[in-house]
Amino acid sequence: MTETRTPAPSGAGRPAESKSGNRLLRFYRQVVAELRKVVWPTRKQLSTYFMVVLTFVVFVIAIVSVLDLAFGWAMFKIFG
Repeated sequence: MTETRTPAPSGAGRPAESKSGNRLLRFYRQVVAELRKVVWPTRKQLSTYFMVVLTFVVFVIAIVSVLDLAFGWAMFKIFG
């Protein structure tokens, strides 16, 4: 058995369009409300996270640098 549906009138299920200023104000209020829900790190947590990220970045830079030097040296030996 086939079911036929009639299309809903346009705008059905949506609130009436508000003026642009009201939409911006509502957006701003929603942003502020969401930011109040955020659990911000303490200064100690922030400095710990910063040091962990900085250490990891320096470690990855060292690995990439060593690999770059090794491949460069190998290319000069092969093609040089």
